[in-house]
Amino acid sequence: MYDPTRLAALVAVAEAGSITRAAERLGYTPPALSQQLAKLEREAGTTLLVRHHRGTRLTGAGELLVARARRVLDELQQARHELARLTGLSGGTLRLGTFQTAGVHLLPPVLSAFRRAHPDVELTVASHEPPAGVAAVAAGEVDLALTHTYEPAEPVPLPASVALEPLLVEELVLVTAPGHALASGGARLPLAELAGQPLISMAPDHPARQGVEAVLARAGATPSVLVATPVYALVCALVSAGLGVGVVPEMVARTAVTPVGVRALEGGELRRTISVARRTDTTSPTVDAFRALLRGAFGRAQ
Repeated sequence: MYDPTRLAALVAVAEAGSITRAAERLGYTPPALSQQLAKLEREAGTTLLVRHHRGTRLTGAGELLVARARRVLDELQQARHELARLTGLSGGTLRLGTFQTAGVHLLPPVLSAFRRAHPDVELTVASHEPPAGVAAVAAGEVDLALTHTYEPAEPVPLPASVALEPLLVEELVLVTAPGHALASGGARLPLAELAGQPLISMAPDHPARQGVEAVLARAGATPSVLVATPVYALVCALVSAGLGVGVVPEMVARTAVTPVGVRALEGGELRRTISVARRTDTTSPTVDAFRALLRGAFGRAQ
């Protein structure tokens, strides 16, 4: 049995004329796409592509398999449409809310997978920094919203009509200017080492961060610059410029566009949990299908 994903990769290469262009179209890296094609050639037991300096060309076996693959993929696409009509996943709109970090780094591949599986469903995405996403779900403005909570923090009561489903738990880490002494150690940094350090702070105007920064204050970190809006890119930029240190979610540190030093903190009790908010009094096949994709994608990210 041939894997449909690999058949689709072969068809894409045949149409694009090169692995690089096909990888861009499919959202793969060229090495990852090459691995898929190599597996398909092992399944077929023969060479399907010949690579040359201008791209690739199909062998005779490759041309035969592409012709068959197009028919198979067309049949599978038709089956998806027919199943969508049976399950109520044909047409309609799915309204999503997200905060910036998840919207940029985690949500796009999920949206892409959903669109491939359910092309007839219209998608809308709105920006809702927590806790506004929960309120938008409760008000019926969006069907699902990605939100987050921090630990330690005072529990925030949820509206009776809303439930949170945790998707990803990540530690908070220290970010510093490149070459900073605190970022040079390999072991986890004791919080006591932050005593006297100027802190790029998101409190007091970021309620979700207040519990975290209370812990940092007890460790002796001194607020240096207050960032009143929840924009971690700005926090990392100020840290990179040497205005202080920051404590941010690991994903933020890993994807910072400005150069920063990163170090894990001792204890690991400073955390952020990303969840999807949904209504408990209504449900739909569209919402359930998207939640399933979220669980799979965020599980891989974790």
